[in-house]
Amino acid sequence: LPEEVRVELLSLLPARDLVCACRPVCRQWRYVVDLTTLWKRKCQREGFYTQNLDRSVSDWKIYYMLCSLKRNLIKNPCAEENFQHWKLDSNDGDRWKIEDLPGVHGNMMPDPRVHKYFVTSYGPCFKSQVISLQKEGYWNQLMDEKRPEIVVKDWYAARFDCGCRYELKVRLLSEDYIVLEEFHPEPVVIEQWSDAMWREISHTFRNYPPGVRYIWFQHGGQDTQFWAGWYGIRVTNSSITIGP
Repeated sequence: LPEEVRVELLSLLPARDLVCACRPVCRQWRYVVDLTTLWKRKCQREGFYTQNLDRSVSDWKIYYMLCSLKRNLIKNPCAEENFQHWKLDSNDGDRWKIEDLPGVHGNMMPDPRVHKYFVTSYGPCFKSQVISLQKEGYWNQLMDEKRPEIVVKDWYAARFDCGCRYELKVRLLSEDYIVLEEFHPEPVVIEQWSDAMWREISHTFRNYPPGVRYIWFQHGGQDTQFWAGWYGIRVTNSSITIGP
């Protein structure tokens, strides 16, 4: 069969089958599986390709793998599953609570798909997740050699009638949970009688050290009036995505 026909046929197969089953068969199949045109064709088939990428993509196989893996690695970001997947590191005052948007003296989120949020109390409330990159499909060689961008986003808001404090910490961890890189901006203090609008905070990790195996994400805060109930910072729609 002509090469272009073999590329077209093999591009219909899942990536795992191409790499694990087809590539070891013989030298000829290995050659076709390693062709740039095959992985570019797979990107076209699955909507990952646009013409302006031709000059910027150096490895179409890796680009395809990253596109196919890309999703939000934070589980239960919008409180639809109660507190499942979250570790409650601090749960003081009247403790964490889940409320429906827009909430008392609040506003709707810009994203209409988000319906709930987590809200803090008058004592420190922090919750976290640890993401295992290997369990999510990101193999060690990929992370160490390609070091794709890691994009972190979070949304927070205050009530109109109460001041509050918001904090975010994100750490890239080694196999032994050693901190290789950290994003920890200054806490955001929102004064009483604010506009209660939802705001996004984001950070992109680039050129981080090799050896990243886990991502630790923690956010939270409390109200600054020390009122009983749930007058503290509200958080929802957190996300961590990995390139391209």
